[in-house]
Amino acid sequence: MSAKAIREYDGKRLLTEFLSTRGASWTGRQVLITPETDLEALPGTYPWLKECKLVAKPDQLIKRRGKGGLITLNCDWDAAKAWIKERMEKEVEADNVKAELNRFLVEPFLPHEQKEEVYICIQSTREGEEFLFHHEGGVDVGDVDAKAKRMVNPIGATPTEEELTAALLTELTPDAQAPVAKFISQLFQMFTQYHFVYLEINPLVVKENVCFPLDMAAKIDETAHFECEKVWGDLEFPAPFGRAPHPEEAFIHGLDAKTGASLKLTILNPKGRVWLMVAGGGASVIYADTVTDLGFGKELANYGEYSGAPNETLTYEYAKTVLKLMTNEPDAEGREKVLIIGGGIANFTDVAATFKGIVRALTEFRDRLTAVKAKIWVRRAGPNWQEGLKLMKQTALNLDLPIRVHGPETHMTAVVSYALGLSEPKPAAAAAGYGPSKQEANQGMFTNQTRAIIYGMQLQAVQQMMDFDYLCKRDKPSVAAIVFPFSGDHSQRVYWGGKEVMLPCYSKLETALRTHPDVSVMVNFASYRSAFASTMEALSHSGQIKTVAVIAEGVPERQTRMLIKEAERRCVNFIGPATVGGLQPGAFRIGNTGGAIENIVACKLYRPGSVGYVSKSGGMSNELNNIISRNTDGVAEGLAIGGDRYPGTRFLDVLLRYEQNPNIKMLVLLGEVGGTDEYDVCEAIKTGKITKPLVAWCVGTCAKCFSFEVQFGHAGALARSQMETAHAKNEAMAEAGAHVPSSFDTFGDKINEVFQKLLDEKVVCPEEEPEPPQVPMDYSWAKKLGLIRKPAAFLSSIVDERGEELTYAGMPISKVFEEDIGIGGVLSLLWFRRRLPAYAAKFIEIVLMVTADHGPAVSGAHNTIVTARAGKDLVSSLVSGLLTIGPRFGGALDEAATMFANAFDTGVSAESFVNNMKKENKLIMGIGHKLKSIHNPDKRVTIVKDFAKKHFPSTEILDFALAVEQVTTKKKANLILNVDGCIACAFVDLLRSCGHFTRQEADESIAHGTLNGLFVMGRTAGFIGHFLDQKRLKQGLYRHPVDDINYIVEEEVMSPLAPQ
Repeated sequence: MSAKAIREYDGKRLLTEFLSTRGASWTGRQVLITPETDLEALPGTYPWLKECKLVAKPDQLIKRRGKGGLITLNCDWDAAKAWIKERMEKEVEADNVKAELNRFLVEPFLPHEQKEEVYICIQSTREGEEFLFHHEGGVDVGDVDAKAKRMVNPIGATPTEEELTAALLTELTPDAQAPVAKFISQLFQMFTQYHFVYLEINPLVVKENVCFPLDMAAKIDETAHFECEKVWGDLEFPAPFGRAPHPEEAFIHGLDAKTGASLKLTILNPKGRVWLMVAGGGASVIYADTVTDLGFGKELANYGEYSGAPNETLTYEYAKTVLKLMTNEPDAEGREKVLIIGGGIANFTDVAATFKGIVRALTEFRDRLTAVKAKIWVRRAGPNWQEGLKLMKQTALNLDLPIRVHGPETHMTAVVSYALGLSEPKPAAAAAGYGPSKQEANQGMFTNQTRAIIYGMQLQAVQQMMDFDYLCKRDKPSVAAIVFPFSGDHSQRVYWGGKEVMLPCYSKLETALRTHPDVSVMVNFASYRSAFASTMEALSHSGQIKTVAVIAEGVPERQTRMLIKEAERRCVNFIGPATVGGLQPGAFRIGNTGGAIENIVACKLYRPGSVGYVSKSGGMSNELNNIISRNTDGVAEGLAIGGDRYPGTRFLDVLLRYEQNPNIKMLVLLGEVGGTDEYDVCEAIKTGKITKPLVAWCVGTCAKCFSFEVQFGHAGALARSQMETAHAKNEAMAEAGAHVPSSFDTFGDKINEVFQKLLDEKVVCPEEEPEPPQVPMDYSWAKKLGLIRKPAAFLSSIVDERGEELTYAGMPISKVFEEDIGIGGVLSLLWFRRRLPAYAAKFIEIVLMVTADHGPAVSGAHNTIVTARAGKDLVSSLVSGLLTIGPRFGGALDEAATMFANAFDTGVSAESFVNNMKKENKLIMGIGHKLKSIHNPDKRVTIVKDFAKKHFPSTEILDFALAVEQVTTKKKANLILNVDGCIACAFVDLLRSCGHFTRQEADESIAHGTLNGLFVMGRTAGFIGHFLDQKRLKQGLYRHPVDDINYIVEEEVMSPLAPQ
């Protein structure tokens, strides 16, 4: 979920449209003025501008406009126009920031008294919607949180007007209560149906029993776009006042909207010299935090992330955008610019694949990077990280760029200090090497007998879970079945260790649960569009399913809160949304949690340790696995609750469960800016509900350096008050008694410090580390890493669909269209594996056009028509026509080319060639036409011949054929060079003279049937045309007329049979 502020204009537009169908008296007249607006012509569209007094004010998410003098009241159109012109595109200071004014709202002025103003606000909470109402409103309302009457409406319920009146409106006069209650009721309906998360009207004027909203501030849940696109209309989410929108941000936002991956970019200081390119929502905040914590906040140029396994092209576009901004100009003081390509340990993203896109961008910007004295630092890990880091190191050598590369052996943010010149890289410290402590069996959320259903065809996640099970030496896999609604019941092949097994797949969840009664967990990989319905279905089976994990990001907030309510009602553990899941070493793993098997082994997640952790971020949960394994005896249980504002499971829920688990000796919490759940943990520590040592850190400390509101990577990572800032929460947790480091940079050190104390007190007693288990590597992964090789069953040299973009003979499909090479160019790539000159491509297209059809009477078209009229389908009809192509129909091209080329190559004259063919009693292929003659030439031949003569470097074979025609037409006028012969000879000339083929290659192309291929391709268009024509004309079954058949029957066959 992502709460985005909208303009007052859009908020009132939506309210007007909503109320217009419900008989409201308020009409909501307004106009939004931009620098492009023609102010002189505006009254022609909105006549009321000259018919009433007006209000004009900026509409740019500015708070307290009245107190700041940014509003003009009770003026006519000329005065309002002058007031706007005076301020349009001028810089002003508001909300402690300076920015340009460029959007103004104009609406009718409503004369009223102070006593007619009230205050109303609706905001979403975890439990429902909270109403705040005060019978006094306006700019001087004061501390509305302290003054307002409050009412919380449970999620899914609709308050009556009577309930609203009793709870909120008792201070109003009886006459005012009814219209206000009705207005608030309708406002609530719009709030919920249009997925608002915050809506404040101050003041709302109640005049003559009509409610008039004068000033409005609103936020909408952007993730509900797929549900509300029609009713929202053209809804804009403007940047906060004080931060000018950048076209690069809009470009990245556009890319993000078109992919299942996550791409975010916020430009903080275009002239800054510290630039970030970070993978992961949580990691992106932590890197920005570290830059700020080290005193370089004013130098930080950008914030953003690329995550969710973006493909090479997306990563390239993202990296190119960042590098373009970074290299626009050198540092004003001539200092080096710094680029940090960072990230945690990925769960499922192929590091090498994403780095390929970054390397492409680095290569493209190499000279510009050198010009700004760029230094680049890399820290990354996850699937295929060794290959990714090797690629980066090789890139440094190839481009002669200063790129320093680090992997998981280096603390995630250590490279920030290195990059800023505050410390020197140190040799990686060895892991602590603590063995596991003694455990009591079956104490966590899961056991080594827990079984799950995977909702969605996520075979990679299934295999990851089963490999984890095998590592943990489970008796049987944790995955019982897959539910995939879009196919019938079937089975999928997966591996259990080295053995291939069949995993059942069902189209219905109910069937899967009935068939597998031992299942108690559902891991839901449904998309954000269908996550709500599929999860509700799972919750309806709460007698069996006790835990549901929803992986999808972008589930609308209202749907999430309804799921939370239903899960609580049914006593089901609800993890997510927007989570990677969690794991219990030695027992159970949700989906891709923990990453690749190599990381599972490196972090010792195949056996339990003594530390229980909880994190908002899924990506950072894997980094916590790494940090904890290096500083303690390992993880006992870890859970990523998800980055949304209202996660199904809260920090306190998890920590209290850890508190009751005797196997967990210490706790780790990684929170983030936004929300107040950390304060519940503080209270639990103070009241003694949590007694185990807790190491805690809240990310997002960099927010204090920004003069404007910043939405960080996760939807819930936005402070709505001082209390929700990372700084305030870290202070509160430290004050409550948690162990809080000075920054994330020292998080691992603090964890080690607390664990050492537990060691000293004999609370934990590590034993000898067991031998790490082995899991056979997948063949595809081993091949990708270059560990094995196998001869291919097929060879193909013309098309490659494996990369980020389809290529034809090495040419990306996008370039095919960018350069507009046409079908002729495509055929040159696919048939000849090379880009031929434009005239050659055009000639191929001419051949296709002139051979497309020759009427319904020829044998191929005739067969196609007869088959079509017999009721057969298109492919069958087409094939019946194509099968007639041969020596007598269409197939003469290859033979004509060979015949004329061989004759020319032997040096015989045209006349001798004709005489020799006559002596051998052979027909000259490509000579002769049934209808055309020397006096009535074939226009197709003229077109082909003239084009070849004009564009080809040489036409010696065609010239020889024309000389033969001079000989044959003396004998008979219709023995002309026909279209087959002309095309054949011209094509040989093209191959031999264009400079792209050797003589041997040209001859082999003819021998392989290329010319017949052109005829087949061209005539296919005509045959399909005849098929469609017959269907369109609704022609019935064809029966050949009897009078067109000459029946030749032997006399004896007609004699009567002899008597038996």
